[in-house]
Amino acid sequence: MNNDESRRSQHPEQPEQPEQPDAGASAVPETPVQPPAAAEEVSGRQRLLAGLWPPRVSRAQLIVAVLLFGLGLGLAIQVRSTSDDSALRGARQEDLVRILDEVDDRTQRLEDEKQRLDAQRTELENSSDQAEEARKQTLEKERQLGILAGTVAAQGPGITLTISDPSGAVAADKLLDTVQELRAAGAEAIEVNGVRVVANTYFSGEGGDIQVDGKRIEAPYEFKVIGKPQDLEPALNIPGGVVQTLEKEQATAVVERSEEIVVDALRPAKRPDYARSSSP
Repeated sequence: MNNDESRRSQHPEQPEQPEQPDAGASAVPETPVQPPAAAEEVSGRQRLLAGLWPPRVSRAQLIVAVLLFGLGLGLAIQVRSTSDDSALRGARQEDLVRILDEVDDRTQRLEDEKQRLDAQRTELENSSDQAEEARKQTLEKERQLGILAGTVAAQGPGITLTISDPSGAVAADKLLDTVQELRAAGAEAIEVNGVRVVANTYFSGEGGDIQVDGKRIEAPYEFKVIGKPQDLEPALNIPGGVVQTLEKEQATAVVERSEEIVVDALRPAKRPDYARSSSP
């Protein structure tokens, strides 16, 4: 055992040397390893694109989309249809009261007409000389129909409406709307710049070149209207009515009441070609 110790002391253990690479071999640089996070990011992006395109729409999703589109379209139509009432919603209380009074007046006129017709029927039934009474009523009806047909002149209370259009922006449809509004308010006879307005009257042309039943008229446009002034004037001045509409077209409308309006423009009496009276 002493011999072994003496040999260890003479040959101490050398530390292990790292293995040296062969001198003839070239050193290969180590390739850096890409962090796994970047690879996962690219992979996630690709998965997202693959999920979005091309789109995969199931039958249930398509039905839901169609129902939502129909609901949106219905709401849009409802909003548009109710927008026409915005003028009345923004009207003042006194304007609304005036509109209600106008409606009441129209109802009263219809009731008066009904009572008048009932009275005529009663007179015919109770008159001792029914033939004479019928003749009188026939003449009166003929005169009324002549006024409506424009074949006879008319006079009575009413209004004069004068529309000035210096820029030539008032189109034919605006004048037609004016006539319709006057008729709805109870106008019995209307004349525009010397042309009698009847049931088949039409307006044509553009601003500055308006024709009534083929006859050219120029601004200012003067409407002579026979009817109840208390009904005619408010009908033109209601919110969103004729006057406000014309003002938006840079035109001005002036309404004047009168106790004596003369409508004397006449239409020739035209005999119908085919229609005949059914009365004996």
